[in-house]
Amino acid sequence: MSADSTRLQRSSEFTRTLDQGVRVSARDLTINVLPIPARWPDPSGARSDVAAFGGPRLGLIVSKKVGNAVTRHAVARRLRHAFAESRTALATSDVFVVVRARPSAAHCSSREFERQLRRGFEHRKVTAAFAAAEPVPR
Repeated sequence: MSADSTRLQRSSEFTRTLDQGVRVSARDLTINVLPIPARWPDPSGARSDVAAFGGPRLGLIVSKKVGNAVTRHAVARRLRHAFAESRTALATSDVFVVVRARPSAAHCSSREFERQLRRGFEHRKVTAAFAAAEPVPR
């Protein structure tokens, strides 16, 4: 599986996840999680091929408030690594995740990001969203 197949790439995917997903705050991150609905495309006219890749899809938002370009790219690399390590905490692989880094994220290690992501994925609001979502037929 290529790295591109596990990333959110269209602005519509980001917007949909930010608007309709469950938001959980951590010290250095804001995590939005949106389980992919069983009926795809849904009434909002979403793409019908997004669930075909399998696995959780990650989108990152690392703004200039975090630091200069070197710092932002380093934070993004650490977040992708932490997500790869912590994605087993997700209840299902059919999910969109958008992580927004706060300015304090510039000083966090991959381990700290992993801990915050795991706690976010295990949060009661996220587990309730997974319980309410219908599974995607295979």
